[in-house]
Parts: sequence; C-alpha cells; structure tokens
Amino acid sequence: MAVRTEQLHYEADGLSMVGHLAWNEGAGPRPGVLVFPEAFGLGDHAKGRAERLASEFGYVALACDLHGNGAVIDALEEVLPLLQPLRTEAAKVRDRVRQPLAALAARPEVDASRIAAIGFCFGGTMAFELALSGADIKAAIGFHSGLEVTSPQDAKAIKGKVLALLGADDPGIPPEQRAAFESFMREGGVDWQMHLYGGVLHSFTAPEADSRGMPEFLRYDAVADARSWKQMAALLEEVFG
Repeated sequence: MAVRTEQLHYEADGLSMVGHLAWNEGAGPRPGVLVFPEAFGLGDHAKGRAERLASEFGYVALACDLHGNGAVIDALEEVLPLLQPLRTEAAKVRDRVRQPLAALAARPEVDASRIAAIGFCFGGTMAFELALSGADIKAAIGFHSGLEVTSPQDAKAIKGKVLALLGADDPGIPPEQRAAFESFMREGGVDWQMHLYGGVLHSFTAPEADSRGMPEFLRYDAVADARSWKQMAALLEEVFG
C-alpha cells in the first residue's frame, strides 16, 4: 500500500514548524513515531526515515521540524549557534519536542497510548530530552546521538525504554560521555541499552555524510545503518506490543 504524506503545521518555542507526516491507509489507530532530524534540520534523511517507518511497519511517523518553517541549514558554522540554547535550556528544547508529540498524538490515525521517538545526531538527543521531560512515550531511540542532555537529574521521570545506537569511534561521543550517560540512566532506574559499532564514526546512517568532506568525523556505514535499523525495529515491536 502506498505511503501518504502531508505537511503538519504546529508551533513550538515561538517558531512556526512544518513537519512531514507519513502514514499508510489502514484500519484503526496505530502506533506513532516522532523522527527528530540531524542538526542541519528537516531534510530528506529524516523524511525518508519517516516514510520507511510507515511503509515497513505501518506506523504513523512525523519527521519533526528543527529550525522553523522546515528550514535546512547546510553550513555547520551557522547551525551550531542555533543549537546552543537547546543544549543548555531545558524549557526551550522541551517545548520543541513536546509540541510535535501533541500534534502527532492528536491525529485520528494514531493510537496516542503507543508513541515513541527516534532521532539522528542532535535529533537523538532531542528524543532523549523528550523522555527526560516525563512524556508518555514508549521508547526514545538515538542514532549517533549526542548523550549530553540538559537535565540528567530527571532520568527518574523517564517512562519508556531508552536505546542509544553509536559508533564506537565517533569522536563527538567519547567514552567519558557514554559513561556519564550510563551513570544517570542507572541512577534513574531506566530500562536502557547502548549498542556500539566498532570502527564506525558519526552520521553512520546518512549516505550524504560522505559529501561533507569530513571523513574522520562524518562517515556513512551501510552495515551499521542496517544493523541499527533492525535493533530499532525490534525495540519498537517490543514496546508497541
């Protein structure tokens, strides 16, 4: 059955957001998945993953806007200053993750009691921030996602399961960051997992990463991409029942 898509408009953190909704026609409300994009914004990568979630599993998926008006910002030097407040101010990042959750949950195609969040790069951090906010989501899954969050002390508020899928050689997520994440997950009593892929760097799910000319930092890895997608799928099947 063909995947349907449409723009989904919502407001978050004072910005007009334009998400990309993907679903299959079918009987009854079904699970929903938020897809938070990489730091550059809502590009083809996140949109494509939302459509895969719809076509492969029948979920209703919302690829979320990051910068407002569906903007994609290719220059890293322009993106980093925009991300800084979201890395340090819990209220700002939580509004940007909770509003798309509300928009997805309100859709008639969605079973609002069965929603999860996934994300890529900074989008994975946003999925974890949503879980830390105490949102009623079944899982938060991050692919090559930064593990530094605004409020690690709120781990006890996490209701769902947490899965981090990381390149073991990602220079942006060093072992000490992984250890700190493990520590606050343990302290919060969270059902968490972390999977490391040997020899794999950052952005391993994004084929376009190779075109950015940073081969020691950003590199697509087809094997890690496939493995991590399967591990995500298994956890979503588990939590959605």
